[in-house]
Amino acid sequence: MPRHAVLVLCLAGLATGCSQPKPVKAPPRAHDPVPVPREASTLSVPVDIDSGAIRHAVEQAIPRQLWTINKHSPRCIPPQRVKILGAKLNVTPPISCTIVGVVTRGPIRLRGEGQDIVADVPIHAQISARDVGGILKGETATGSALAHARIRLDLGKDWRPRGTVRLRYDWTKAPGIDFLGQRITFTDEADQKLRPIIQTLERDLPRELARSNIPAQVEDLWRKSFTSVLLNERNPPVWMRVTPLRILYNGYAMQGSRLRFNLGIEAVTETFVGNRPDPTKPTPLPPPASDKTDGQFHFFIPVTADYSELEPVIMRALAKRSQTPFELPAIGPVVARFENVEAYGTTGGRIAVGLTLAVRPAAGGKADEVHGRIWMTAIPRNAPNSPQVHFDALAVAGSTDALSGDLLLALGKNPAVSTLIAQSLTQNFSEDIAELLIKIRRAISERQTGDFLITTDLGAVEIGQIRAFGQGLHLPVRANGTARIAYKPS
Repeated sequence: MPRHAVLVLCLAGLATGCSQPKPVKAPPRAHDPVPVPREASTLSVPVDIDSGAIRHAVEQAIPRQLWTINKHSPRCIPPQRVKILGAKLNVTPPISCTIVGVVTRGPIRLRGEGQDIVADVPIHAQISARDVGGILKGETATGSALAHARIRLDLGKDWRPRGTVRLRYDWTKAPGIDFLGQRITFTDEADQKLRPIIQTLERDLPRELARSNIPAQVEDLWRKSFTSVLLNERNPPVWMRVTPLRILYNGYAMQGSRLRFNLGIEAVTETFVGNRPDPTKPTPLPPPASDKTDGQFHFFIPVTADYSELEPVIMRALAKRSQTPFELPAIGPVVARFENVEAYGTTGGRIAVGLTLAVRPAAGGKADEVHGRIWMTAIPRNAPNSPQVHFDALAVAGSTDALSGDLLLALGKNPAVSTLIAQSLTQNFSEDIAELLIKIRRAISERQTGDFLITTDLGAVEIGQIRAFGQGLHLPVRANGTARIAYKPS
């Protein structure tokens, strides 16, 4: 619209109080922070100790020589008989002897069977005959068996291990020896001799296990679990703060030469963007709680865009679009030149976008430009589990340098502009989420943090509802997965 036409309209309106429109105030700024959700997680933290303490206890409790045999037999060699006229007559008397022998054990081997720690004890017996009536110089025979000391551990409320031991045999040969026509057994002797040894083992086993100092290791684990773990190093830096609630015990297992106690930490995990948060002050070590240590963890991935980072994104999209005219209903094509973009969070969970621009009819010249600033406020929304952003409840207000500034407001209300802004933010968030998930998968797949080697597998991802806060436009993303922490104290 030519300037003289605007002037005519203004003069014609003097009687009704025509004047320049009052500047429109910018929407109020919000200052509410982005919330930091607290997620309950269970982190699997196995603690390994050398099984040498158990092996040493068994070796000490079970002597190399288990017992000796010294038994007189009046009939080592039965009488010799002949048959005369149908009758059997003894021609030699029975010959007595002394049966002597020794029962020893071989090297003890430890292995695991479920919750049992099995100490395999090989038993060997060697038996000889002595003083065989001067007829025989001596005969020998051997036998073997395999005894199993089945050890089962438990942890007391003070985290000190306790053990119970049961005895079982697998005879690799018959539980005795056929010798000089008679059966020499040592099954009863084995049970009789080994049972008090097993009682000694039950008594001494906790003392040997105490050398591994499990309570001190768990105490150190608990204290150091109050920490902050780096999830993403930069763009943006993301930290997860771990605050343990209780420590879980779900049994143990033998793995090679190591005895693994399956522990878990039930903790609150909080995720922060920016500087590393201060860890929570450690609490006293609680007694073990019997529960599953499945390693399920949950954490919050904040995709928060600082408004200063969004402004150039919007500006680039508008500048690209402004290369072709905008078609306005009842007005026709107009050319817009965007000079500045300002974005921030305002009240009611809305985003405010201020556009400084100049607009003129496509057929006009630069002299016909209308300059001004318009403000758009809207509520950002997204569908469940979608990073695609759109805006509801759009409101546009502005102040211009002429009455024809209605042209600016019409442009601001045009879907071509509001949709363009939404699309630029949508693309920005979609890329941010995909990139951040890749970074976090890479960062936490295996990470050494102090005494902890953290191995994780990121699983399901849930995208929440976008909202404008004072600190930024925020899309909450929650992730589930499994985590295992190998504890290796320095």
